[in-house]
Amino acid sequence: MALPVPPPRSSPGTGPDSFGPGPAALARWYERKLGWATEGRAPVRLLTGVRFDVLELPAEAGRALLRRPVRTGPVLLSSDRMGLLVAPGGADELPGLLDWLEWGPVAPDLTALGAGGRITAPALRGGAGSPGAALWLRPPEPRLPPGPALPALAGFGSGGDAPDLVRLVDAAATECHRVRLSRARAGLRDGSASDQPLAFS
Repeated sequence: MALPVPPPRSSPGTGPDSFGPGPAALARWYERKLGWATEGRAPVRLLTGVRFDVLELPAEAGRALLRRPVRTGPVLLSSDRMGLLVAPGGADELPGLLDWLEWGPVAPDLTALGAGGRITAPALRGGAGSPGAALWLRPPEPRLPPGPALPALAGFGSGGDAPDLVRLVDAAATECHRVRLSRARAGLRDGSASDQPLAFS
């Protein structure tokens, strides 16, 4: 069952409609309101490793994570994978964090995109786009540029704070492991193999 998608919180004159219709307007909105690097126009892609990295996990595990009292930044859904936006550098830290948290040997279906990666830019209207298209579950929030002493992490909310990476990774790994165990039990019950690779697209 899909989570309800909250509408983006934007003030008059700041939504994508103020930039005109179409993919070019979507790209301009991400670039000008959030300062996020984009590429292409059909579909528009957001470049990771510049203003944010993305932790990726199965959508089933992600939905369970969103019910936990763990702070997240923007969250997107793309097909059967969920993406959690974290501060740049988070992708590089993921393997070490998984080992430190003693999740490494378990190898949960938790991966990350950092420098050089790309994700499809979700539409800014809840439920817009074709079936399986990327959409925001927790949309980014445009905000004013900070002062010189406060680096920007635009899109992460009014405070600009990124989520605590250690807590987020631990909670995400836990839910990934629970999903794997659930699928393994289901496979034993019906006699089929249920360990299928998951790919973020």
